[in-house]
Amino acid sequence: MAEAQVYLNGRIIPAAQAAVGVCDAGLLHGAGAFTTMRAHNGRVFRLERHLERLFGTVAALHLRTDAAPRQLAAATADLLAAAALPEARLRITLTPGGVHGGEPTTLITAEPLGELPRHWYERGLAVALSPYRQPVGDPTCGHKTGCYLPRMLAMQDAAGRGAAESLWLTPGGHLAEACFCNAFLVLGGRVLTPPLDTPVLPGIVREAVLELCRSLAIPCRDEEPLDVRQMLAAEEMFLTSAISGVRPVVRLERLAVGDEKPGAVTLKIMDAYGELLDRECPAPGAAPS
Repeated sequence: MAEAQVYLNGRIIPAAQAAVGVCDAGLLHGAGAFTTMRAHNGRVFRLERHLERLFGTVAALHLRTDAAPRQLAAATADLLAAAALPEARLRITLTPGGVHGGEPTTLITAEPLGELPRHWYERGLAVALSPYRQPVGDPTCGHKTGCYLPRMLAMQDAAGRGAAESLWLTPGGHLAEACFCNAFLVLGGRVLTPPLDTPVLPGIVREAVLELCRSLAIPCRDEEPLDVRQMLAAEEMFLTSAISGVRPVVRLERLAVGDEKPGAVTLKIMDAYGELLDRECPAPGAAPS
């Protein structure tokens, strides 16, 4: 197996040789922004949108960086080619560097995507309710930052209860998102997802699903808060993320969602998303669709 490589501050090097300073603000304070992306057929799905969101976070949180979108796009392509990974999970991480100055850090990692568990898509997921709340007013909410420990703790709690993900509510009892995914309900035939100002992450696949719903003439809304009553009444539920795509949810805590099987609307969106992924990231030599 070829040695893993990373892009670090302008160079592609073996991962074993990569090092970040012990005074890096990302290491010491979680001061950093990142985005996680999927490569399919050797191409990153909606790389430009990932970079737009990443630099939106950099600006919103006043993080220092010397990286630029065009540079990162080229570095991502170079790393994918060097790693020879047609199906990959990639992450770009930007930190402001040392707490007392020094150069900012730019890190891109790539690893094989591997086979995603088929039961996620064929049988669906069980999810738990997070014991924590989505804080309103936290400047990091709605962004991917180095401050992810609460999410990891919520995932550990969910795993301990036999669930694959954990749904976060706001202090007012509105649905926000899962730890690492956006959340959708299907209620009365309409696809519903919490508005961005809940706050929730502006997920790239979240955005793609809303586009697909409009193209498929599936009624959808993302302007109104969703409460627990709507969650309990939902006929279907699904989660979206860059790596795992669209995954149906069939149990919420001990309660069945719908008939405890992936629903018709979710399956239609899953198929459409798979087609979108192939269309926007075609295999080399494939005829345009």
